[in-house]
Amino acid sequence: MAPHSDFPALKAALRKDALARRDGLAPETRRVGGLRIAENVMQVEPLAQAPIVGAFWAIRSEVDPLPLIGMLFARGQRVALPKVTPEGLVFREWRAGEALVPGSFGLSEPRDDLPPLDPTALIVPLAAFDRRGHRIGYGRGYYDQAIDRLSRNGPVLTIGIAFSVQEVETVPSEPHDQPLDHLITEAGPVPLVRD
Repeated sequence: MAPHSDFPALKAALRKDALARRDGLAPETRRVGGLRIAENVMQVEPLAQAPIVGAFWAIRSEVDPLPLIGMLFARGQRVALPKVTPEGLVFREWRAGEALVPGSFGLSEPRDDLPPLDPTALIVPLAAFDRRGHRIGYGRGYYDQAIDRLSRNGPVLTIGIAFSVQEVETVPSEPHDQPLDHLITEAGPVPLVRD
């Protein structure tokens, strides 16, 4: 593994390559893959126990979590979406049909007047992943910070969703990095190998 000082450059290169592969998927491939991912996520047994699930609104060529959110609603679960703030991600409840507002980085976010909620499960976006459950995000650390903060209240189930083309051999990780509990692609659950 490269020295820690090389991690940012190595992660940036892995991110760029994985996102280029994701961007190269045809829209229909992404749509069908997103439906398969939603169905696979719903099979993660502990997720059914989470009263509030943190999800996200897709940007660019990300897996679209809207089919999954619809399935969570149908199962009677509440969904919270993140808002980027100077203090990190704040999750606010979202209901089907509610308008979202433009946020930082081209995101669509819940309105500020909605009360913050702490999900006990998170559907996590990512740029790249490995079979140890480590992920590369978009380089700002928002989800790492949110997982750390929410975990102080008790266990938080983390489920990363991505297309299989986003897999890399090894994500550079540091001792404080927390691997995801589950990784789901259109091919199904990724068998994770723990260190």
